[in-house]
Amino acid sequence: MPDKATTRLTQRDIARLAKVSQTTVSLVLNNRSDASARIPAGTRDRVLKVIRETGYQADPLARRMVKQRNQILGVFTYESVFPSSTGDFYHPFLAGIEDCAERLGWDLLLFTSAPVTSGRRRIFHENNRLRIADGCLLLGRHIPGDELGRLITEEYPFVSVGRRDDAGGPVPSVGADYAAATSTVVERAFALGHRRIAFVGPGTGAESSADRLLGFRRTAGDRVPHVPTADRPAAEVLDTLLDRRITAAFVEERADAVALSEAAAARGVDIPGDLSVVALGDATRPAATGIDFSGFHVPRQEMGRQATELLEAILSGRAAAGTQRLLPCELAKGTTLIAPKGK
Repeated sequence: MPDKATTRLTQRDIARLAKVSQTTVSLVLNNRSDASARIPAGTRDRVLKVIRETGYQADPLARRMVKQRNQILGVFTYESVFPSSTGDFYHPFLAGIEDCAERLGWDLLLFTSAPVTSGRRRIFHENNRLRIADGCLLLGRHIPGDELGRLITEEYPFVSVGRRDDAGGPVPSVGADYAAATSTVVERAFALGHRRIAFVGPGTGAESSADRLLGFRRTAGDRVPHVPTADRPAAEVLDTLLDRRITAAFVEERADAVALSEAAAARGVDIPGDLSVVALGDATRPAATGIDFSGFHVPRQEMGRQATELLEAILSGRAAAGTQRLLPCELAKGTTLIAPKGK
């Protein structure tokens, strides 16, 4: 049997291993209801077994060359969104995808059969149905680099909703320019007179986190405090900020900004009188609040819309497979960033 790690399998290989004709393999792969009924069930099962065991993926480039398009775009989410506590965060992306697909006359297929392995959903598994769609849109804060690399190697058309850089090659994507937006709101704080500021949040992991910290450091410098939030109660984070006499906190996750503000209120610390709080984007987890945070919003619906446009352009040959776009974020003046006391 060919080494699937080093050899790209063809339909001819599958036919040889299953001891059938290449035509039979093609009929099984394309699920032709008019012809597959004439293929004995045992033969069909044997072909599918070889496909599963070898991890064979139909060559999407060849399909495009012969114009065998299904006019279907797949959507794969690495985090569950229907139903989900993060549904509100992902809904604008999905709304933008649907709006563009409808305008282009394409159908959408939501891939939901992916099993969870080691706590993560994986797009590649023995029963994946990527070949049904002409290309796929990927959603998720954390997308495994090995899966992106495999998609690129196998020349499967896809676009990531969100910038990605860990795949050994350019990842087609439409993302938000978190770095520029963060730099801009830090400049606003400096203009108001803030000098004791801090970045609050992970700042690592997902590209969106790293980009925010990069934008913060670009304007604030490398010596300005970075206060992690992982597994820390908001009251403890607040203590750290107060101990360092921070006057403006730039919080990566809006839900953490809400929790920090609630902890401040319980302590009698006025927001923004005693501490300005800037939210660097939208909440990825539930965070009900009536606070109008200063900071910025992510252009989620436009990201979904443009990602769909880009995928269709790649399929049509009007855009390169490695095309990347960054969209500006929407700045929000809000009410939680004011001049520090004494200014």
